[in-house]
Amino acid sequence: MDSKTDSTAEDSPSLKDPPLVDDAHAQTPEQLFSALNCSAVGLTEAEAIARRMRWGDNQLPVTPPTPAWRRWLRQFHNLFIYVLLVSSAISLLLQHWIDAGVIFAVMLINAVIGYVQEGKAEAALRAIMSLSKSLCMVVRSNAGVMSAGITIDSSHLVPGDLVMLQAGDRVPADLRLIEVRELRCDEALLTGESQSTSKTTTTLPADTLLAVRHNMAYMGTLVTQGTARGLVVNTGSRTQIGAINKLVQKVEVTETPLQRQLGKLAQQLTFVILVVTAATMAFGILMRDYTLAQMFQAAIGIAVAAIPEGLPAIVTIALALGVGRMATEHALVRRLPAVEVLGSVDVICTDKTGTLTANAMTARQLITANNHYLISGEGYEPRGDFRRKGEHHASSIHTDDQQLASACRIALLCNDANLTHDNNRWQLHGDPTEGALYVLALKFGMSAERAQLGPRLDALPFESEKRYMAVSHSTENGVQTMAVKGAPDRLLELCQWQLGITGNEPLDKTYWLQQLNNLAAQGMRVMALAYKHLPDDHQSLTHQDMDEGLVMVALAGLSDPPRPEAIAAIDVCHSAGIRVMMITGDNPITAAAIGKELGLNAKRVMTGAELDLLGPVDFSQIAETVDIFARTSPANKLQLVEALQTRHHTVAMTGDGVNDAPALRTADIGIAMGMKGTDAAREASAFVLTDDNFATIEQAVAEGRTIYDNIVKSIAFILPTDLAEASIIILAIVFGWMLPITPAQILWVNTITAVTLALALVFERSEANIMARPPRNRRQGLLTTALLYRILLVGGLGAATVFALFRWKLEQGASIEQARAMAVNALVLFECFYLLTARTFYDSIWHTRYWQGISPSLLAIIVVVIFQLLFTYLPLSHTIFAVAALSLTDWLIIALATSPILLVVELEKVIARRYNKITKGVSAHARF
Repeated sequence: MDSKTDSTAEDSPSLKDPPLVDDAHAQTPEQLFSALNCSAVGLTEAEAIARRMRWGDNQLPVTPPTPAWRRWLRQFHNLFIYVLLVSSAISLLLQHWIDAGVIFAVMLINAVIGYVQEGKAEAALRAIMSLSKSLCMVVRSNAGVMSAGITIDSSHLVPGDLVMLQAGDRVPADLRLIEVRELRCDEALLTGESQSTSKTTTTLPADTLLAVRHNMAYMGTLVTQGTARGLVVNTGSRTQIGAINKLVQKVEVTETPLQRQLGKLAQQLTFVILVVTAATMAFGILMRDYTLAQMFQAAIGIAVAAIPEGLPAIVTIALALGVGRMATEHALVRRLPAVEVLGSVDVICTDKTGTLTANAMTARQLITANNHYLISGEGYEPRGDFRRKGEHHASSIHTDDQQLASACRIALLCNDANLTHDNNRWQLHGDPTEGALYVLALKFGMSAERAQLGPRLDALPFESEKRYMAVSHSTENGVQTMAVKGAPDRLLELCQWQLGITGNEPLDKTYWLQQLNNLAAQGMRVMALAYKHLPDDHQSLTHQDMDEGLVMVALAGLSDPPRPEAIAAIDVCHSAGIRVMMITGDNPITAAAIGKELGLNAKRVMTGAELDLLGPVDFSQIAETVDIFARTSPANKLQLVEALQTRHHTVAMTGDGVNDAPALRTADIGIAMGMKGTDAAREASAFVLTDDNFATIEQAVAEGRTIYDNIVKSIAFILPTDLAEASIIILAIVFGWMLPITPAQILWVNTITAVTLALALVFERSEANIMARPPRNRRQGLLTTALLYRILLVGGLGAATVFALFRWKLEQGASIEQARAMAVNALVLFECFYLLTARTFYDSIWHTRYWQGISPSLLAIIVVVIFQLLFTYLPLSHTIFAVAALSLTDWLIIALATSPILLVVELEKVIARRYNKITKGVSAHARF
C-alpha cells in the first residue's frame, strides 16, 4: 500500500496523486486514519480544500473527444472509398459530370451517416462519470471536535473525508465503513450480485473477493437500507469504477465482420480491375495495333464498368432499413455497421441479473410443516398462483390453509417495503428481500394496507448480529402478536414449536433443516417466518421476547427468477447454432440453479478466482467448454470475450451494469438493457434493448441474418452484371470488334440499375430457414466459390447475349446507333430477368413463398423500363448517347434472348437444393 503517514509528505507540494489504498478492507479504521493522515472526527475545511487542490476532484478523467474534422476525414479512410474516388475521377475524365456527381453524393451520404454514428461511440466515459455526480454529507472537524454533517458536491471529496450514508444515497466514493446501522447496499451494477449486501465494520482478510468485502461501500452503488459512516479511501480514477473506466479506455472498438469483408472485397476487386485493365491495354497495343490513346479510353471504360459504385450506398441503405425494422422490435441500434453482426454471432455472453432474470427478488417456494407450495409470477407484479408441489393446477387454498395464511400475514406485517405502480411498471421502495415477501402476501390476496391486519405497536429492526426482525401488532380481537422473519438457522435455534394443521406442535428441527438444505441447493435465498402471542399488557419489544414461545410457520425460498421468454429465446438460439454463456458476479450455486432453469449446461461452473489461476492455454479451453461463470470481475468478462474472439468466434455480450461496459465495447456486438441498464452500459454498446427482454435478441439475430443475406444478394446481382459490362469491352478488344456499348452508355446502365434493381434486393424478406441454419463463418469472405461461379456464369452469359444481339442487328443492315440501342436495352432487360431469380438463394420462382414480398422488385423493374423507354425514344437521349429508336419486333427479340437467364439460374438452384440435402443443411451464406 502506498501510504503517506507523516505531515511532511502531506504538505509536500510535489505530491500530485492521493495515496492509493487498495486493501482498505484488510485494515482497521485506526490503521487507515494513520495512513491517510486524518482522524475519527474528520478533516478540517482547510485540510479538505488543500487536499482537493493538490489531488484534484473526485471524478473520472475525461478523454478529449476526437476533433470533428478528424472524424469527418476518417470516413474516407477506406480502400473501397478510394476505389470510388478513382471511379469518379474516371467519370470526370470522360466528362460525365452527372455520373461523377452521383458517385460523390454516394460517398458523402455514407460519410455523413458514419460521422453521426461514430460520434456516439466515445460517450461511454462521460456516462460512467454521471454516476459520480451527486451530493453527499460529510463530517468536518472543528478544533478537533466532530461537527454536524454538511452537504457538499461529491466531486469535492478527498481521501480522509468522513461520509454519512442513509437509505437512498448513491455512494460517492470508495469507503471503508467504520460505523454501520443495518446498512444494506445494492451492488448489482458493480458485482452482478442479485441480492442487496449486508454491511459490517469487521476487518477482513486481504484476499477477500470484491463481492464479499462487506466492510466496504463502493462508488456508484446504492444504499437500500440503514445508515453508516465511512472513511473515504479512494476517489476518482482510483475507485473500483475508476478501474473499470481504465479498462474501457484501453478497449478499441473492433471492426464488424461485414466491414472486414467489404474491405477485403475492395482489395480483391481493385487488384483484379488493375490486372485485367493492364493486360487488356497491353494486348490491344501489342496484338491489335490500337494506339495508346485508344487503349487508355478503353481502360477507362473497363474500370467504369467493373467498379460497383452503387455498392456502398446499397450497403448503407440495407443497414439503415434494418435499423428501422429493429426499432419496431425494441432494439435500438447505435452503430450502423453493427446491424448485420448479429447474423454472424455464434456465442452470446450474457449477464444474469436483469438480463436473463427479472432483477427482482421473487418468492418462488413456500414450505410449511405439512405442505410445499410453488408460487408463480414474475418480479414485483402482485399477480400469481399458489400450487402445491406435485399438482398441475393452482390450489383452492385461500380459505382452508391456515398455515399459508399465517405465513403470508407474517410476510406482510414484518416488512417495511412498499410498491408503487408508475408508467405501467411496479416499482419497489425498500429492500428487495422484503419486497419479495410483500408481493408474496399480495398474491395471496391480502390488502396492501398493513393497518387492516392490525396496527403496528413496536419493532425490533434487523441487526446483523441478531439476524432477525420482529414487529408487534394488535389483531382485530385485541390480541397482541409478534411477527418475526430472519435467517432460518437462527430462528430454528429460537423456536420450540411449529404451526401444524390443527395448531401448534413440537418443532421438527430435522424436517426444517432438510427443507432448508433443499432450497439452498437450488440457489435460493431462504427466509424463515415465525410468530408468538404476547400478553395483552405487553408494552415494548425486547430481544428477550424471542427466548421462548416462538412458533415456526414457514420457510420462503426467494430468488431472482429467469424470464420465461428468456428460456424460450435461449432454446431458439441453440437451434440456430448459437452458444449462450452466462457470466455473472453472483455466487456459483445461484448461477448454476438459474442456468439449469434456462437450459444452459450447468454441470460445471467456474469462478473468477479459478479463472485468475489459469494460464492462457487453459483459459482459452475453459472459455470454449464452460457455459456458466460466477463471481467474475470486469477483467474476467473482458478476458473471456477476448479468448473467444481469438478462437474465431463472433461474440455478442449483453449486460446492464457498469461492470459490463469494457466487455460490451470489446465484443463484436455489445447489447445493453435500456430500462434497467446503466448509462455506461448503454453508451458502450452497439445495441440497446428498450424492453430489457433477452427474447428480443432472437428477432434481432433473425433481422441481422436477413440484412446480411440481402447485402450478399445485392453483391451477387451487381458483380455478375458488372462483369458482363466489362467483358463486352474486353471481348471487343480481344477480337478486334466494334464496341457494342460505349463507356457513356455503360455509365447510364450502372446509374439506373444500381439505384433501382440492386436496391430492390435490400427490401427482401427473410429466407424460410433463416433461424434453422448455423451462423456464418466469420472467416468466410464475400467472394465465395459459389459466388465466383455465379459471377462467371451470369457475366459470361450476359456478355454473350449482348454481343450476339448487337452483331445480329448490324447484319440486318441497321445503323450503329440502332445496334447499340439494342445492345444497351438487352443488357438492362437481362439484368431485370436476373433480378427476379436473384431474390432468393434456394426458393424457386414457382414456389408460393417466392411471390411474397415481390413488390419492391416489380416496382424497380417498372421504373427501369420507363427509363429505358426514355433512353430509347427521347431525342435528347439520341444526341447524348448516340442511339436510335427500336421497333416492337426488336423489343420482342430482346425479351426472348435475355429471358433464358431465369431458367439457367433456376437450374443452378435445383442443383444447389439437392446438394444441400446431401450435406444435411448447408446454410445459404455457405454458398454466397
